[in-house]
Amino acid sequence: MEKEYVRSLFDKIAYRYDLLNHLLSGGVDFYWRRAAVQKLVAQKPKNILDVATGTADFALATMRLEPENVIGVDISESMLEIGRKKIGQRKLSETIRLQSGEAEDLKFNNDHFDAVIVAFGARNFEHLDKGLSEMNRVLKSGGAIVVLEFSRPKAFPLKQLYFFYFKNVLPFVGRLVSKDTEAYQYLPDTVMKFPEGKDFLECLRMAGFSSLQEDRLTFGIATIYSGVK
Repeated sequence: MEKEYVRSLFDKIAYRYDLLNHLLSGGVDFYWRRAAVQKLVAQKPKNILDVATGTADFALATMRLEPENVIGVDISESMLEIGRKKIGQRKLSETIRLQSGEAEDLKFNNDHFDAVIVAFGARNFEHLDKGLSEMNRVLKSGGAIVVLEFSRPKAFPLKQLYFFYFKNVLPFVGRLVSKDTEAYQYLPDTVMKFPEGKDFLECLRMAGFSSLQEDRLTFGIATIYSGVK
C-alpha cells in the first residue's frame, strides 16, 4: 500500500479514529490489546517499540508490564498528535514517546529493543517483508515480537456474517461518523488481502523469527501472532 496514500487517509480520519475503533469492534478491541500484552508478561521487557502506533492505544496498554521506555512510531503525524495528548493526560510522557517513522526504515540501532509490537498496522505496511525484517533487526536476540491483526473467521455462519459486516456495515458507519468515503472501504480491503494464519507465520519465519504461535480471538476475528528473535 503506497505510503503517501495511507498517510493522507489516516491524517483525515485521525480525529475520529479511536471512537470508530471502539464503536465498530463493540469495545472488544480493548480486550484484544490486553490479551496481546499478556504474551509479553514472561519476558518483562523494559524497552519496547510500538510500530504503526497510531493514537498509541497499544503503547498505553503495555504500561501493565511496567516498562522503562516505550517508543511509538507512525507515518501519520495527526494520529501521533492525538496519541501524545492521551499520553500527557495519563502523565506518561516520561515513559512513552511518539515519533514519526516508517516500518520499513526504522531509525534505531540493531539489537536495541526487548520487544517489538504492532496492532492493526502490519496490513498497512507498504512492503510487509521489509517491515518485519526491520522489526527483527532492531530487536535484541531472544527478544519478543507480538503482532495483533484482524483475521477472517472460518466457521459458518460467523464467516458469512463477518463478511457482510465488513463489506457493508463497517464502511457505512465509518462514512457516517468520519465523513470519509475512502478510509472505511480501505479497511476491509486490506483485511481481505492480508496473509493470515500459517501464511503470516511463514512471513515471520522468513523475517528471522522463531518459536512462532498464533492465538485466534473472538471466533477468529482477530489473531495474536508472537515469536522470538
